Amino acid sequence: MKLKRRQFLFFSSLSAIGLGFIGCVTRQAGKNPGIAVSKAATPPNPDKNNSLLRFVSVADTGTGDQGQYAVAKAMTNYHSKNPYDLVVLAGDNIYTNGEMEKIGAVFERPYAPLLKQGVKFQAALGNHDIRTANGDLQLKYLNFNMKGRYYTFQRDHVQFFVLDTNTNADWQKQLKWLEQELSASKTPWKIVYGHHPVYASGVYGSNPTFIKSFTPLFQKYDVQLYINGHEHHYERTRSINGTTYLICGGGAGTRPVGRSEWTEYSAEKLSFAAYEVYADRIEISGIGTDNSVFDKGIVQLKSV
Repeated sequence: MKLKRRQFLFFSSLSAIGLGFIGCVTRQAGKNPGIAVSKAATPPNPDKNNSLLRFVSVADTGTGDQGQYAVAKAMTNYHSKNPYDLVVLAGDNIYTNGEMEKIGAVFERPYAPLLKQGVKFQAALGNHDIRTANGDLQLKYLNFNMKGRYYTFQRDHVQFFVLDTNTNADWQKQLKWLEQELSASKTPWKIVYGHHPVYASGVYGSNPTFIKSFTPLFQKYDVQLYINGHEHHYERTRSINGTTYLICGGGAGTRPVGRSEWTEYSAEKLSFAAYEVYADRIEISGIGTDNSVFDKGIVQLKSV
């Protein structure tokens, strides 16, 4: 059937309107992808080729139960698509009393696929870990890669500072050490981690003593990120005087969590956190046992 010129123009205009409508619907749908991302958290130029370092963190893992194996499986799945060779293990590595005879069930078997591929775990001591021999046996365990009760190590442009946040720690000596190491650091990125929270909206809440002891040092020496467990949930704060606080304690079980005025995102989820380090930012992803990304955030090198 041949169309006259007027008919052709008319149908052409209808097609253009239809395509415009479809494009509009597609754009609107793209605004709600089902991931909690604040406006400030959208990466400017997400180019994975420029990544300096990728690592993950998890805590409160050592139960040997179904929850731990589910998170470990998700960590392995993430590794298959986004290879990494570092896990920040933020304490309570062996429940209930830090018994090293359980190490096969609570560490070596659940993380076997990662260990076989050379992924290195860098552990901190949790309150359950020090119930046997004050955690000394874990210090000697090669796969925890601990250089002491508190220690530091460097990966590319990132220096990590690992703390013993337990009540029986030598706080006077440790805080002096921390300030010396922070002041001597030449890396642009400084990440501190330990087992206990500074800011938290869970069962235990924030720690006023840690806020008083740690936050002035973090602000003075430009610590951009503090990672911890102890609270069995996921929580990411807004930047507080230049530092973001990230709880990744859903490594085997969960407990309820609320929100505080400084909370950017919180969730009672079995999960781990993944980090992509760039020259100017760190992209954080909260990842559940269904392998979905339920939270995304950005830590800027210099807070605005």
